[in-house]
Amino acid sequence: MANPTSRTRGTGSPARRTMTAAARAAAKRAGRPAGPEHGARGKEETPSGRTLLIEPPATGWEDPPEPAPAESCGEEPEDGTPPRRAGRRLLTAALCAVLVAGLVVAAVLGWRYREGRRAELTRGEALAAARKAAPVVLSYDYRHLDRDFARARAQLTGHFREQYGRTTRTVVAPTARKYHGVVTATVAAPADGGAPAVSVVSAAPDEAVVLLFVNQVTESTRVSGPRLDLNRVRMTLARTSDGWKVSGIDAL
Repeated sequence: MANPTSRTRGTGSPARRTMTAAARAAAKRAGRPAGPEHGARGKEETPSGRTLLIEPPATGWEDPPEPAPAESCGEEPEDGTPPRRAGRRLLTAALCAVLVAGLVVAAVLGWRYREGRRAELTRGEALAAARKAAPVVLSYDYRHLDRDFARARAQLTGHFREQYGRTTRTVVAPTARKYHGVVTATVAAPADGGAPAVSVVSAAPDEAVVLLFVNQVTESTRVSGPRLDLNRVRMTLARTSDGWKVSGIDAL
């Protein structure tokens, strides 16, 4: 009769066979061959973790980002611009604003200076033209009326020149010839030789109004002696291609 114990040892007990199958399954999952039964038993007694091999990527390992420094109050603004650079930008902007303002002020002052110089030049030219024209336009002599009236018309312009020609031809010339009229006009001036009594009422680039005090001495057969008339005359002048010309005269 065979010994059942020896048979059990020869074929292996069910518990031992189960452990051996488990060891083989674990070795297959780990990618290495399973050991003998005593190795399975060693695994059972001292289990170890699974080791995985990872190959490096083709572009290499990237270094981890450095930690950002802690922000301190007053060192760096929220937009990341260093305080010194931000200060320089503010200073540059302020200097540019001051420069632009200075250029604008200089341009305005330059324009005003040029306009002032132009107005001053206009006033001077208008005064000179009025002082020159008044004695010519307001004087005549019956002995050479045509010459006097021609000289006067050379100082006039526009409609006033036409009006002057009609008046002198139809009214002044016949009367002057009949009564031997002679009229001499001069711009009034102080007795001590001061500046003539002439002033600019208004002045524009192309037009000016001048106020003059004119003395007229009239001689004719209708009066016993010379007669002095003190007149105030408002003369309007216009700038033409030939200079300043009289465009109107009003007795005040």
